[in-house]
Amino acid sequence: MTFSITYYQIEITALSSYEEKEEQFLEQVSDLRGRFMNSISPGGLAGDRRTVVPGSGFPFSTQQIWKVIKENKDLDLPAHKVMVATVRCEEIASEKLRELAESEEWRTLESDSNTAIIPGFGKKLNNMLSQHLNRYDTEVVFFDEAVRTAKRQDLLKKTLEMLYPSYQAMLMHHRNKAFENFKKDLESDSSDDRGFAAKVRHYSQLCFTDFSQGSSDASVQIAGWNDIKVREKLQRDIDTHATALQTEKLAKIAGDYEERLEKALGDPVSSLLESANPDAWLSVKELFVHETSSAAVDLSAVLIGFELKEQEEQKFIINLKRTGRQIIEKKAREEANQALMHMKERFNQVFAYGPDTLPRVWTGKEDIKDITRKGRMQAVKHLSILAVLRLEGNDYDHIDSALNSLVNDAGDYECEGEVAPGMSGSSVLASNTWEGVSASDTLITPVQCRGLWRQFNRETEYTISQAIAAQEASKRNSSWLPPPWAIVAMMFLGFNEFMMLLRNPLYLVVVFVLFLLGRAVWVQLNVEQEFQHGFLAGAISVSAKLLPTIMNFLKRLAEESQQTINNVNRNDVSSMTSGNYTRADSPRQTPVKEMSSFTESLGDAHKDRDERLTYRHAAKIPS
Repeated sequence: MTFSITYYQIEITALSSYEEKEEQFLEQVSDLRGRFMNSISPGGLAGDRRTVVPGSGFPFSTQQIWKVIKENKDLDLPAHKVMVATVRCEEIASEKLRELAESEEWRTLESDSNTAIIPGFGKKLNNMLSQHLNRYDTEVVFFDEAVRTAKRQDLLKKTLEMLYPSYQAMLMHHRNKAFENFKKDLESDSSDDRGFAAKVRHYSQLCFTDFSQGSSDASVQIAGWNDIKVREKLQRDIDTHATALQTEKLAKIAGDYEERLEKALGDPVSSLLESANPDAWLSVKELFVHETSSAAVDLSAVLIGFELKEQEEQKFIINLKRTGRQIIEKKAREEANQALMHMKERFNQVFAYGPDTLPRVWTGKEDIKDITRKGRMQAVKHLSILAVLRLEGNDYDHIDSALNSLVNDAGDYECEGEVAPGMSGSSVLASNTWEGVSASDTLITPVQCRGLWRQFNRETEYTISQAIAAQEASKRNSSWLPPPWAIVAMMFLGFNEFMMLLRNPLYLVVVFVLFLLGRAVWVQLNVEQEFQHGFLAGAISVSAKLLPTIMNFLKRLAEESQQTINNVNRNDVSSMTSGNYTRADSPRQTPVKEMSSFTESLGDAHKDRDERLTYRHAAKIPS
């Protein structure tokens, strides 16, 4: 027995409205007719068997369908026209939004808005948006009003989201323009008719006026956008720039007043400390109070235009006074670093110059010990002034006493073996701090003062010894007369020539050697005999024999020297050979007889030639 199974497929197709979309309805009907006609082909009504239900299962399938319908009988399904309006309005809205995004007018406007300000930007954008919405309204006029209104709001929202960046860029352009004008006007205004704060308020108002005009030009009426965020950003930028510019101007003003204090305090303070008068620090303090008070008054007058708070203004005044104190401290430390040099200058001023400021001449009547003590006292006073910064008005007598003990230790008391008064200063100078003086006010510590004093004594010791030597020499010179030979020499030579010989004794040796050589040449040439034939003949004869005589004389001396050296060498060799080491004989001197025989032989050699020369000259020169 064979059972046949039949399968059925139920498919429901919804067609478009014939009244509203006739062409689409006809297309769908034609497509459906084709599917009936070709039902057994793939995709046809009978050909696609993949999801069919067997005929025997149709009752069960129907029961399930009705079961689902009963379970969902409370669903409030929308009306057919609402569903159609929803779908079509969404499609139309998407189409209009795409057309707007692809339009050439919008692309040009968007591109230009990113680069510069577009005059009438808001009006252009408003017209474009109105036309865009009108085209939508025209196409959805026959659909359900509630649906098309809701979809219109969605379209407007999406369109505004697309247009908002261009509007925001245009606002930023107007904001930048207004802010640049504000900076330019504020920085270029150099008038003194109003203060800095008033200028900021004035140009801020102008800036917001310009921005409001630009924002109004870029406003889109349909969108209802506002410029609150951009306006707040502009306000923050103005405040930031004004604060930065105010800080810069205040720093420049403070720098100018600090430079003014530097000029007013720097050189005068250095001069006062270098002079080291007893009231030097009192003068420095008076100068400090006067200059800082004057500068503070002028600074307060300048700060009025900035409308600062009282605490901020007082901070500037305090910083100005602190700067003045730092300038004084800086100059004082510079002078303290040169304390040793100043101490030597003060000492030399007392030691090397008299009360009339003329250089002191040590004649033997001066009390060098007393002068040295006075010079050291002046040096110690200078050191005491440079030891600490004395601007607080405290008592600094213990510092002066401790430093004065240095002079007492080196003075008469030390020489006599007595205990100097104020010896407690020695323990004070062994510390690293001064009693009652802070570290910031300390310029030279006690230990450093002791070290400077020792170095000062070492470097001035030579000056004192020179003065003592000059005084002793002056005493000797005032009681002694030159020896007789010096008096005779000065009578013959003159004082200047005699002093020259005393300063250069080598000249005497040279003159003596030249005298011996001249005497030997005189004897060998027999000058007296040559000049007996006449002055001219004698001069010619002597000049002709002078060079050969000198050469022979030098040759003879060289031979004698060489012979002496050879004799010494032979004696040394013989003594070394025999094993007896004896002292060599002294060099043999040329005897006077040999020198005279040498002269006679030289005279005989030239006798004939001299006679011929004498005869010729005698014949030419009348007697």
